Amino acid sequence: MRSIAYAYVFVLTLVLGVAAFLPEAARAQASATPARATKPQARPATVPGASQAAPSSFDLKSAVDFGLANNPTIVSARAQLLGSEYAKNSAMANMLPTASANYGFTSYDRQPRTAGTPSGDQTTWTANLNLDQPVFTGFRLLSTYQKAKLAKEQNEAQLTSAELSLISAIQTNYLAHLKAKMDVKSAEDSVARLKSQLKVTQAFYDVGLKPKLDVLQAQVDLATSEQTLLIDHNSLDTTRAKLNSLLNLPLEAPIEYTGDLAYTPFSLTLSDCLAQAYKNRPDIKIGEKSVAMAEKDKTIAGSPFYPQVSADYNYYKTGDGPDVQSSKYLSNHSKEYWTVGANASWAFFQWGSTYNSFKSSGETVNKLRADLENTKLGAGFEVKQYILNQRAAADRIDVARKAVETARESYRMAMARYQAQVGTNTDLLTAQASVSSSEAQLSQALADYGTALSNLYVAMGEKNPPLEIK
Repeated sequence: MRSIAYAYVFVLTLVLGVAAFLPEAARAQASATPARATKPQARPATVPGASQAAPSSFDLKSAVDFGLANNPTIVSARAQLLGSEYAKNSAMANMLPTASANYGFTSYDRQPRTAGTPSGDQTTWTANLNLDQPVFTGFRLLSTYQKAKLAKEQNEAQLTSAELSLISAIQTNYLAHLKAKMDVKSAEDSVARLKSQLKVTQAFYDVGLKPKLDVLQAQVDLATSEQTLLIDHNSLDTTRAKLNSLLNLPLEAPIEYTGDLAYTPFSLTLSDCLAQAYKNRPDIKIGEKSVAMAEKDKTIAGSPFYPQVSADYNYYKTGDGPDVQSSKYLSNHSKEYWTVGANASWAFFQWGSTYNSFKSSGETVNKLRADLENTKLGAGFEVKQYILNQRAAADRIDVARKAVETARESYRMAMARYQAQVGTNTDLLTAQASVSSSEAQLSQALADYGTALSNLYVAMGEKNPPLEIK
């Protein structure tokens, strides 16, 4: 009996020890679970090369504004614009008088003498100040300044063009991200429906009311839907990474991009859009500035046809020491004096070099004018194309919404008929597939409408960060 009691105590102790060990083991296993099993905590992302922290979430407008402030392409365009401002100031300075100074000495091998008597300093120190003012350069300096000013205006248009391109890229990928969200939600609903359907089918099979084939078909459709869900999750992560890169954020930053795909009718006519495009598009402005700059180059190339005129003022001071203050051999007039003069030069014959350069510049002007006309034609086509795209997408949205309502009602009825034993499993699976397909078509139509709208505003040269209908 004592041995039995000892055995009982041993077993009881072992059971209690195992019971005490299990919570510790569970906690250890939970701590060893990979991080992907739990949702990561959102941490503020920092912009590379900057100390500021990015918000943990963005809407469309704030995402565009953040991208315009931090994207390297825009930073580069701003630097180019600032450089053109300095170039313009430099060209302006070339039209103003320039000042230069000279200081030095001349030493002879022996004392200058006249009739055996010293007549000059053996070492002469000279200081000279010169002011030179271009008077007429055949319009070269003026044209150079005007060209630099046009270059700055062109760089302003190029900055606008870069901003519009970035806005379009952010909006397009933002819409793709919202579509991916809708697709994930639709796929999750599809998986939930198919799981519920599989349970019903399995229950019917267990009581002998449905064949094994119905269970297998439901399992196959569930597996297919789960694969679609995985693909949609991957698309969601991909579009988030792309948006992060456009906003100059770490690719893995857990940024939340909020909002929903929505539809608001667009009211502007083709004529209104074309008028805004021809007025605001930066590529048209760039083309116009290119033509104007080429005309200035033509003027510069023809400047040698004219004489070059400049005026000079010189101030001289001479002495026998580094301080150029005194000399017993020089008169007061010779020690300190100034001169004023004008110079003109004209290279009137160069074997046609200037003429051919001038004519070549003229043909460049003609080419750029033709390129500008082609740019305007392309702008008109883009506006027309995107108007047609947004109109087609708007029509698809109406049809898709009706299709979603019909498909959901059809699925509800098919499920009721199946549960009442008057419908087939095939009908139910077909109705389920129709719901998923119609929801995908709706999300695609909404995304296409938003994308066409974004492209249309860019084609009109208009910045519209929140993508609001104006």
